[in-house]
Amino acid sequence: MSLQKSYTPTKADHQKEWFVADASNQVLGRFASKIAHILRGKHKPTFATHMDMGDFVVVTNADKIRFTGNKLNAKKYYEFTGYRGGLKTKTAKDLLQNNPEEIITLAVKGMLPSGPLGRQMLTKLKVYAGNEHPHSAQNPKELV
Repeated sequence: MSLQKSYTPTKADHQKEWFVADASNQVLGRFASKIAHILRGKHKPTFATHMDMGDFVVVTNADKIRFTGNKLNAKKYYEFTGYRGGLKTKTAKDLLQNNPEEIITLAVKGMLPSGPLGRQMLTKLKVYAGNEHPHSAQNPKELV
């Protein structure tokens, strides 16, 4: 009887790829879950929960993201300054007008692991409001 060892990937085994995703007319939650899947590396057969095996994702047209139902007016984003009475509230509509990149970043951040590994995965997300991005030298593939 022979015992087989489990495969554990190493950093040398992993090649990071670049993907570009167009956010125009996409529903926020469904779009963010696809991106988190790629950032985490779950689309690869060498996925390991304790390592950052994911790829880079460039998101364009963040200002054209879509909300279902009444979420554009009803969804609220909270930020606490740390001081008494320092709870700041913004609606999704305000955030979409002023900083559309932050909406996608916050949605994806909530779908990644919390802690140092999740923060490292989030650094591979590049979000842009317009159609142009400065990562064309990496030859990103189209994400469907």
